[in-house]
Amino acid sequence: MDFTLSDIGEIYRKRIKEFVDKELIPLEKNPDSFDEHENINETLLQALRGKARQQGLWSLQMPRERGGQGLHVADMAPCYEEMNRSIFGPVVFNSAAPDDGNMIILNKMATTAQKDRWLQPIIDGAVRSSFAMTEPPPGCGSDPSMMQTRAQRQGDHWLINGTKHFITGAGVAAHFILIARTSDDSRKGLTAFMFHKDDPGWEIVRRIPIMGPEEHGGHCELRFTNLRIPDENRVMNVGDGLKLTQIRLGTARLTHCMRWLGLSKRALEIANDYVSHRESFGSKMADHEGVQWLLGEAAMNIQIGRLLTMHAAWKLDQGDFARKEVSMAKVVVSETLHKAVDTAIQLCGARGYSKDTPLEWMYRYARQARLVDGASEVHKMVLSKNLLAEGSDFWQWG
Repeated sequence: MDFTLSDIGEIYRKRIKEFVDKELIPLEKNPDSFDEHENINETLLQALRGKARQQGLWSLQMPRERGGQGLHVADMAPCYEEMNRSIFGPVVFNSAAPDDGNMIILNKMATTAQKDRWLQPIIDGAVRSSFAMTEPPPGCGSDPSMMQTRAQRQGDHWLINGTKHFITGAGVAAHFILIARTSDDSRKGLTAFMFHKDDPGWEIVRRIPIMGPEEHGGHCELRFTNLRIPDENRVMNVGDGLKLTQIRLGTARLTHCMRWLGLSKRALEIANDYVSHRESFGSKMADHEGVQWLLGEAAMNIQIGRLLTMHAAWKLDQGDFARKEVSMAKVVVSETLHKAVDTAIQLCGARGYSKDTPLEWMYRYARQARLVDGASEVHKMVLSKNLLAEGSDFWQWG
């Protein structure tokens, strides 16, 4: 593959970098910029979203005919990276999870009528969305075959009963994609549905407190008691829920990587600035060999993550599912994010551990990266199975 960014991708990258540097990073120093869940407050967010839309930086991942910018996945990668150099970035450009993954899968798989009703309001920023799949034990986590929530057909409707938890964004979402069991078939037993927050038969049991800063809408526990969903709100065919999930998670995992690389780079930017000015034992910290080792290793790992991410993005653009490539990127980048922020805190000392920089925010946020969208160990297990099945073809170039 050619690692030269396309002309359009480079134009968008530069414009997003300028927006982030000018509009977003300065806001991080003001406590009034944050809501009670340590995210950007809603009033400020809406104002910034308006600016992003005016500047043509809105919904890069969506087609132009629906109000997006129509970028390929490989062009999205450097742009998402630039967005998340600010902790506020992705949501301002309508490129944050879970809306990002939900828009991409609905654009790929929903009917035209479903796109008009369920997708377009998300693209427009009129509503937010959520993806309801994960369940409390003994239900499904990384293993969808353990799904307990059931959908029973009754004429032209489905009745949904069950419980979901850690559902990101559910607290503010209006449009939901729900995965439920429709049969006991190991491969074709799950089906995807859409429902609206005002539909009767479901409730938010609680917003689950977490260690780190939250996305808008938090991570919630949901209970379904005879939620009625018309069959017209089913996405894809009955039994295609696992397929939809796999397609969605492919790009969604990779866009996580793109954003995490931006946070990783920002952490090193903060550390670089500090060690370049701070003197210790008669010289700048940046001149100390031990400091250089820490920075060099972190920079190298970020570049490895970028190459893995771009390779996976390129394969997705070729029509490949890129399952191995996405898994490798997800493992490496999630661990790189944690290491990069940890390194920056170590170099900045008490300043990094304090709230004088966003590093402590990033550190608490970073810990989730090795868990969400499949724990690192699960991805490594899948990669191992591929290696055992393919042998040396695991590394084929084609």
